[in-house]
Amino acid sequence: MLRESVSETSTRMSALFSPLTLRGVTFRNRIGVSPMCQYSSVDGMANAWHMIHLGSRAVGGAGLVMTEATAVTPEGRISPSDLGIWSDAHADALAPIAAFIAGRGAQPGIQLAHAGRKASVAPPWKGGRWVPPDEGGWHPIGPSPVRYGETHALPHEMEPDAIRQIVDDFAAAARRAVGAGFRVVECHMAHGYLLHSFLSPLSNKRTDGYGGDLVNRMRLPLQVAGAVRDALPPDMPLFVRISATDWIDGGWTIEDSVELARRLKEVGVDMIDCSSGAIVAEGKLPAAPGFQVPLAARIRKEAGIPTAAVGLITTTEQAVAILDAGQADIILFGRALLRDPYWPIRAAEALGAESLIPIEYARAAPFREDR
Repeated sequence: MLRESVSETSTRMSALFSPLTLRGVTFRNRIGVSPMCQYSSVDGMANAWHMIHLGSRAVGGAGLVMTEATAVTPEGRISPSDLGIWSDAHADALAPIAAFIAGRGAQPGIQLAHAGRKASVAPPWKGGRWVPPDEGGWHPIGPSPVRYGETHALPHEMEPDAIRQIVDDFAAAARRAVGAGFRVVECHMAHGYLLHSFLSPLSNKRTDGYGGDLVNRMRLPLQVAGAVRDALPPDMPLFVRISATDWIDGGWTIEDSVELARRLKEVGVDMIDCSSGAIVAEGKLPAAPGFQVPLAARIRKEAGIPTAAVGLITTTEQAVAILDAGQADIILFGRALLRDPYWPIRAAEALGAESLIPIEYARAAPFREDR
């Protein structure tokens, strides 16, 4: 909900409604739809729910509309109800959605993911416990046989061949995403999923070339980023979402993230999407408005790479302040855009920016709460 009036903010036009260009893609503003799982697929296929959910946010004025975590293999889904892109048929189902988003002036983005040891669980409203094979699930995999939490299965430790196959799986999914019409690809390396679990010493206990010191723990994520970069056209930006800290002693740290961001920049990543936490079930986030913004600011400054800020950013005032302070380059909104797909339209009106109201809805202008 917007709290500011036009009179309070119209004299403080910020970067929120200025365009941003990364490689050959220009975003009409700095507002993005954060990837948010919908648990509404059958066999990983996109359907009418995804069209309406994502399409309405494009109509609502966002500059970037990102899919939920989209699995690169069937076993890479968080739940059996998650979205996937492990076949050409999956890409074909996503193509009309990407086309609609682009047709409404937003850039369509897709988050490629593998859930790793947190895979094969029921949707949150069904308890989130492990779903075994005899109930339609599967055995999860991970860097080491270390369970995420009591309600999750013990993962199978990945052999080197399986690790190398994951790199190919991400690259193949990226090529399908390009063919489906997406203009931004993001690799999910956060929230305790497969690539994050290789990064964190809390979940990676390997003693081979994919475990141990920081260089080895970064090896698979960097290989995935490099392979995805090679699969994309040169003019297409690549994002990476990370958990910038585990918030736990002995875990992944912000200092590690700065180094990872530097290495990701070297392999052609264009933006770091800065989230945090979720490596272990008992972990606690210091949740407060904008609590992850300092992480994005530090990575942006020290690694010299654009960042996206996300997490309990709900008001125009917050977003304006973050961008005007140079703490991030894009703001990704989650719950705020679930509550109101037209949040960007209202924010533009509050700031006196160019109208984002689609011509089909012009008779309803303005979108302010007092009308």
